[in-house]
Amino acid sequence: MPAHAPVVVVDTVRSAIGRRNGTLAHTHANEILGTVLAALIERTGIDPARIDQVIGGCVGQVGDQASNVTRQAWLTAGLPLEVAATTVNTQCGSAQQSTTLAHGLVASGLADVGIACGVEAMSKVVMGSTIPRDPDVGSPRSGKYSERYEPTTQFEGADRIATAWGITRDELDAFGVRSQRLAAQAWAEDRFAGQVVPIEASVVDPDGVVTGSTTFVRDECMRDTSLDVLAGLRTNRPADGSTEHPAMHTAGTSSQISDGASAILLMREDTATALGFEPRARLVDSVLVGSDPVLMLTGPMPATRALLARTGLTLDDIDVFEVNEAFASVVLAWQKELGVDLDRVNPNGGAIALGHPLGGTGAILITKALNELERTGGRRALVSMCCGGGLGTGTILERI
Repeated sequence: MPAHAPVVVVDTVRSAIGRRNGTLAHTHANEILGTVLAALIERTGIDPARIDQVIGGCVGQVGDQASNVTRQAWLTAGLPLEVAATTVNTQCGSAQQSTTLAHGLVASGLADVGIACGVEAMSKVVMGSTIPRDPDVGSPRSGKYSERYEPTTQFEGADRIATAWGITRDELDAFGVRSQRLAAQAWAEDRFAGQVVPIEASVVDPDGVVTGSTTFVRDECMRDTSLDVLAGLRTNRPADGSTEHPAMHTAGTSSQISDGASAILLMREDTATALGFEPRARLVDSVLVGSDPVLMLTGPMPATRALLARTGLTLDDIDVFEVNEAFASVVLAWQKELGVDLDRVNPNGGAIALGHPLGGTGAILITKALNELERTGGRRALVSMCCGGGLGTGTILERI
């Protein structure tokens, strides 16, 4: 690996995650992310004019989230207009790729201080909004693309992964219950203390007119469930009797549509020292890799291998793994392939229980991972996500 300046995490925060059509449903994405950005600035005490660039992730860049939502959120928060911002789309891994890009800018010297962040308000900007039916603007995987690769959906990919790695419906359901149990335990034990910033969420009347606000501070996607309940759920895809690619995942073993945002303050380690900050962690390495676009969701496997190969670390050197629970099979296949002890994976629940605000999840996972290292006294965490189209993100953090 080429030499580069050490980059540290000074602080990281997130909103609580709102369920679909829940508390955050009527709050603009600019306000959700803007509040989180402002909280990060206030908590650290950094002069916001000292930020060189803000890079944010967002998948549904249309409507409320169009026109560079990261820039609009920064301005909505009343932060200095001279600070530049960019919005990127790497599908589900957008916020983590924003962290990788910010990491690279700071490490290379193109920036001295940066913020990586992400947001998705899925209640207002629903999945599929970027491909309108009227007018018909076409499909992203048609034409000659479909001659090279079968244009599967993420739901098909998740089920095919389960089949390919020999994962049963019962195993998927057990993992779904595990996520809910661990998330409930995390909140019961106040494990998320210090990472969630309050959001003033809009309250509307039956006509959609804003009548006031409420302070939102607690993840609200969690559900009371059991193996019996999950066993009775219908599958995401029709059960068509296919033996090659049977439908297996349900709402209980899939990530939840949700609303939320997160942000991370990064800077060169020598800059942190000069400014009097005490960094919380060091960014050891960051990657974005390609994976099979038909299975689509196996990216955490090559991303993990790439991180370990580049750093010389082993799985035993990692104390905490955060692998996004886009679907239960994603984590279980990754775990089977690499042989990771599941007790070190998503110890406070994942997207099945807590929700998956697409463009914001990557930074949320990094926030969770760092806080868990500090809570348990661990040294290193590895965060990875699968992304639509066949990509995998990866980050290794080392607690200072």
